[in-house]
Amino acid sequence: MNGETRYESFLAGDRPDDVLVYLHEDGVGSVEDLLEIGTRVDDGIVLVLPGDDGRAAFESATGMDPMAFAGAAMDTDGDVADDCTGGTCPADDGADHYARFVFAFAEEQNEAVGDLYAEGDVIHGYAACACGTTYSEKWVVDG
Repeated sequence: MNGETRYESFLAGDRPDDVLVYLHEDGVGSVEDLLEIGTRVDDGIVLVLPGDDGRAAFESATGMDPMAFAGAAMDTDGDVADDCTGGTCPADDGADHYARFVFAFAEEQNEAVGDLYAEGDVIHGYAACACGTTYSEKWVVDG
């Protein structure tokens, strides 16, 4: 990949068969234990893994089925960070809000579907805030 990481490649929309799992450091036993398979970010770790492996890792880390989580999070529009490591909780009331985890996947551009999908590759991001609120956002990859 010419030095490009799996994480960077995912954010560019180039890994539609993979999923991304972001875990805040407060919810992970040891970030260092995951460095062999993940990328350290400011306040946690990002894993980009093949679909089935990524969904299994998400379920193992959170105790939640990833597709059930995504379905529930879709009910609330929010602002998921473009780098998939956080977001702005729609229930933010001034208390300590931060994303405990994010689950994301990319879909390739598909003009036949229309809407955002006609504009380019689309990332779907689903976040869970420390307050318990779940939310989602999808966006066209820049570039």
